[in-house]
Amino acid sequence: MSAARPGRDRRAVLLPPSPGASRVGGRTRGTAVVGGGIAGIAAATALAERGVKVTLYEREPYLGGRVGGWSTELHDGTTATMSRGFHAFFRQYYNLRSLLRRTDARLDRLTGLPDYPLRHRDGLHDSFRRVPRTPPMSALGFVALSPSFRWRDLVGMNPVAALPLLDVRVPDVYAELDGVSADDFLRSLRFPAAARHLAFEVFSRSFFADPRELSAAEMVLMFHIYFLGSSEGLLFDVPTDPFPTALWDPLAEHLSRHGADLRLSTPVENVTPTADGTFTVATDREELPYDTVVLALDSGGLRSLVGRSPRLGDAAWRERIARLRTAPPFLVSRLWLDRPVAPDRPGFLGTAGYGSLDNVSVLERWEQEAASWAARTGGSVVELHGYALPENADPDTEARDLIARLHDVYPETRDARILDARHEWRRDCPLFPVGGYADRPGVRTPRQGLVLAGDLVRTDLPVALMERAATSGFLAANALLETWGVRGHPLWTVPDGSRGRVLGALASVRHRGNGRAVTAPSRPKAPGLTGG
Repeated sequence: MSAARPGRDRRAVLLPPSPGASRVGGRTRGTAVVGGGIAGIAAATALAERGVKVTLYEREPYLGGRVGGWSTELHDGTTATMSRGFHAFFRQYYNLRSLLRRTDARLDRLTGLPDYPLRHRDGLHDSFRRVPRTPPMSALGFVALSPSFRWRDLVGMNPVAALPLLDVRVPDVYAELDGVSADDFLRSLRFPAAARHLAFEVFSRSFFADPRELSAAEMVLMFHIYFLGSSEGLLFDVPTDPFPTALWDPLAEHLSRHGADLRLSTPVENVTPTADGTFTVATDREELPYDTVVLALDSGGLRSLVGRSPRLGDAAWRERIARLRTAPPFLVSRLWLDRPVAPDRPGFLGTAGYGSLDNVSVLERWEQEAASWAARTGGSVVELHGYALPENADPDTEARDLIARLHDVYPETRDARILDARHEWRRDCPLFPVGGYADRPGVRTPRQGLVLAGDLVRTDLPVALMERAATSGFLAANALLETWGVRGHPLWTVPDGSRGRVLGALASVRHRGNGRAVTAPSRPKAPGLTGG
């Protein structure tokens, strides 16, 4: 991974790796990476590229985890790729994009969407197409251009409550706001209701969580990463082909070329530490020895595996793992319609006020497989997302409701016949609850040679969602490489702290009011140093 600047933001922060040899020397029993999502692929790639013998175990028959894809047969006998739904590859995802550059140096298999429109049922629309990318003009431009912010409404806002948005530092933001819910924080701002729904709850619901349960620190960090802390902007890229074709099949070939053994459809039963400091990894077929292990699982998978591995870690660490929570269920409905949606419909639309419908995607606007199907049939491939659904909700009822809300948002779909439909009801995203940060496990664990990776893992860096998964995977690999005296991989993040003189001055007022010393923005910690 090159240390060349990864994007347009000249203040992006480089985290150089520990120095060391270029490759692992001598014979080892290798590393087992358990989990083939983004975090597991990043860890396996980082290790294999340094000469480590890697075996990657994945219970599903495909790579990518929550960004994976699989084949499904449509009513006409043709094959399509189904997935768990739309994902936005923001330009701030420096480490994820570095992983993808292993097989796509110019990221030609990603394409930018021209806008990220948001629509409220009351008729208000917001857009990021013309919003400046560099703070503080990004915030000022958004307010000036947004119909959700009427100047007479702004008079009633609480500017003091908004000051934490201006100077986000990790992990300080958790000390200040982790004990407050995202919903309570948003209400304290006294934003106009429509602006609150469109400008902020979009970030909150990106965690698949009800804002009343989500830590305000996570939402404020998101706002910093995508808006006030970075000049990469809020527009994003999407893959031009289904996830397996565009992303994971090429990386699987890359891993194989570096000697990695990819074992799909192979769930791990347990991991057992041995007396000589190594580990035994057991599946339903065999038990194999490894020097080190990376656990790159979702919250439920990690809880379950640690529960089946009674000698793994100490009691306090095991209790922390057992307390990990999972976000409420969500639904992805993909519809193959017999006629097209209106030609001016965007590729992606965020929604508010339409019941449980959070966004609508028109896949043929960017994905070649969907575009080919639409061109052949004259139809459209439309995807609907509903996040943070009630625990006891009925999936069939929720699917019908999403379709009904689609008819409200895009009325021309009322007359369309649904030729095929696939509904994915899932509940496996991590929940970042109020007050939960201190209890979240880090990359390192009490057991030498055992590390964690995934978007659930605490990194003490300004990263979130897919970028947190990729970053934690690299951090996990770097932590192991460091023990062998091997050079790790450099990482990049958006900067901590305020941007620009105006925001810095306001932040200084806040610091003095809180009794905090006014200092320059803190630098991120060195990779891999987060405790277990």
